Amino acid sequence: MTKIKEKYNKIVIAEMKKQFNLKNVFEVPRIEKVVVNVGTGKYLNDSAKVADIFKALETITAQKPLNTKSRKSIAGFKIREGLEVGMKVTLRGTRMWDFIERTVGAALPRVKDFHGLKLSSVDADGNLNIGIKEHLIFPEILPEQVKTIFSFQVTITTTAKSREEGLALFKALGFPLETTNI
Repeated sequence: MTKIKEKYNKIVIAEMKKQFNLKNVFEVPRIEKVVVNVGTGKYLNDSAKVADIFKALETITAQKPLNTKSRKSIAGFKIREGLEVGMKVTLRGTRMWDFIERTVGAALPRVKDFHGLKLSSVDADGNLNIGIKEHLIFPEILPEQVKTIFSFQVTITTTAKSREEGLALFKALGFPLETTNI
């Protein structure tokens, strides 16, 4: 069991029950899934770069990515319906907790000039959205072997009923959130 999951089970549940006057353990917000999303639209004609992104995303998430296709044609972007324009990975269970621990504990602290995640990253439903500009911040990626640097989005979906519950959950789990909202 990962440290962050142990912390959730032993400390966070009790804190959240007390803070929000919840009577049942099942009312406490929990993390449902993590979705990692990469757009590969600018590499439509370069299958080698798309393969590099696929391999790197598989290394980062420890799960095979799913190719996503465009839903409609957009002439301005030279995209036709059904064209593969991205990849996504949905993590649940042990892989989800491992990914969260590596992201919070190892990857985010490696970002240059990192002052914490913005509080506005948590939406009205209590879900957290993180944009990562370079995949090189993950320790599994060896910079010497990287040919294509890409960015991606991480969405952490919770069962929180409000933004306040989501913020409290992420703070209790030790996510590096901004201390002030400037």
